[in-house]
Amino acid sequence: MDAQLPVVLVTGANGQLGRELLAARVDGLRLVGVDRTTCDIADPAAVMRTFTQHRPALVINAAAYTAVDRAESEPALAQAGNADGPRHLAQACETAGIPVFHVSTDYVFDGTKDSPWLVDDVTAPLGVYGASKLAGERHVRETCRQHLVVRTSWVFGEHGNNFVRTMVRLAATRDALRVVADQRGGPTWTGDLARELLALARRHLRGEALPWGTWHYVGQPATTWCEFARVIIAEAHAAGLIARTVPVDPITTADYPTPARRPANSVLDMAGTCAALHISQPDWRDGLRTVLARWRDDGVRFDS
Repeated sequence: MDAQLPVVLVTGANGQLGRELLAARVDGLRLVGVDRTTCDIADPAAVMRTFTQHRPALVINAAAYTAVDRAESEPALAQAGNADGPRHLAQACETAGIPVFHVSTDYVFDGTKDSPWLVDDVTAPLGVYGASKLAGERHVRETCRQHLVVRTSWVFGEHGNNFVRTMVRLAATRDALRVVADQRGGPTWTGDLARELLALARRHLRGEALPWGTWHYVGQPATTWCEFARVIIAEAHAAGLIARTVPVDPITTADYPTPARRPANSVLDMAGTCAALHISQPDWRDGLRTVLARWRDDGVRFDS
């Protein structure tokens, strides 16, 4: 019976979003995941072989080169994963007459705006990573008529390395932390993002007309890395993952230099997305508590 269900192909199957997508159970869909070893999206021949094998009805591209700082010294790898790969997927989807959902980033903006970024604001990435992701967006928009480009930010989840895991680990082993307080954004739980992407896929495959284009999906409320860290530590202590809370002292971006520049304000406006796609903006604190509870229940240790 499952073999007769429409296939949603998920790239980046081993990433934190890909794993969350594939762990979901969605009535009426068959989820098939591929990673770089089974389908390197930077290789157009590999993409075509995958399409021939699985005959997807829709593609969710969760594959990406995400090493923001390393991208400054590895621009070719960032370009391959974030620009060339999405172009090959979009070309294959257009040929097959199916949609592509492509996940992008807040780093396509330069962070100089005081208010949240709208989907049609002028993009101006500050580094190689953001530029490569912007190129991927453009390839998808120009190549596949049925597309959703979904920008997100500050993604965290149960799997992989992310800010939440790092903060809990450091809080378990240090007496105090120093975290940047002059960058603002919207933390986003992979569970929320995966749920909405799959719900949109299901709606399309049931015959609903989706408003193709570029949209934003991020958690609320907006916060700084420093305040995010404070909430993480308080909730991790409440969940029993760490024995005590530790102070988090604010520092500036200048106090913590990195190879890649980050936008000072990368808060993405979701009002247009909510209205157009008929979805609601999630509270990242609920997702944070879910992730921490899963780690606790799985016996994950952070004190060694």
